Amino acid sequence: MVSDYCFFSLRLLKALRAFCRFAALSLSLTLATLMVGCATQPVEPKVKTTVGDPQQALVLAQKGSAAYEQGDISGAIEAWQRAVELNHNDAAVLNNLALLLKQKHRFKDAAELLAKGIKQSPNVADLHYNLAIISEIYLLDLDRALTHYKRYQALSANEDKKVTGWIADLERRLD
Repeated sequence: MVSDYCFFSLRLLKALRAFCRFAALSLSLTLATLMVGCATQPVEPKVKTTVGDPQQALVLAQKGSAAYEQGDISGAIEAWQRAVELNHNDAAVLNNLALLLKQKHRFKDAAELLAKGIKQSPNVADLHYNLAIISEIYLLDLDRALTHYKRYQALSANEDKKVTGWIADLERRLD
């Protein structure tokens, strides 16, 4: 019993560390993209939506990034929420906002935002990964977590062995 708890705690700690590294990398990549410009074509969303004001959304996304860099989490959340309202096709801003909402223990809001992002950009692996982690660890929705871990693996260029292990663990627990 104690070893199962220690294993789960160790796994949780590893997942949280990986999640934090991913969040930092995601934010860095977003900032680099905003400063240099995106060299690749964006993933076309299946569902077309109208974009309120893409220029204003970009300004707000940059404002959110600057607030985050200065340690102003509330300011970053506010700016990114407004950016998402104006342009809900920007998967990077949606993802960053969801990670900050998770950091503020707003797990349900983060999961809903990631699900919205997946509807707009279903082929963005990071959205599936983050939704799977929040669903498993914080919302205890193991079926949803399993679905999105599998989708993450399908979209990833290389197999992530730790995610493969999490999938096997979830399948065992759900049987």
